[in-house]
Amino acid sequence: MTHLIGKDELPYGKIAHKFEGHRYGDVNVSFFLVDSPPGGGAVLHTHPYEEVFVTLEGNATFTVGDKTIEVGAGQIVVAPADVPHKFVNSGTGPLRQVDIHPSGRIQQVNIPEDAPG
Repeated sequence: MTHLIGKDELPYGKIAHKFEGHRYGDVNVSFFLVDSPPGGGAVLHTHPYEEVFVTLEGNATFTVGDKTIEVGAGQIVVAPADVPHKFVNSGTGPLRQVDIHPSGRIQQVNIPEDAPG
């Protein structure tokens, strides 16, 4: 079955609309449509699968494991499975990106920033 979904029909959190494929006929992919103001971003977390971040507009600082990565529009970051990662909009304008999860359900475990490493 073909689905046509408007972005505004998707659940919205603090910085992103969330598409989970299982809601649309067992599609085996999910994603966040991020639209974050400066200083906004995702908390440190892991997934049991890779996460792919496609930066469409703006600048972000990613932490992936023990690496810090500065990215801009047109760049892609791949966070490996089970590696803690986060990002923050480090620019002066909006950060727009698509965060792709190769799973029909987003499986995320948040990690407190003060957790022992």
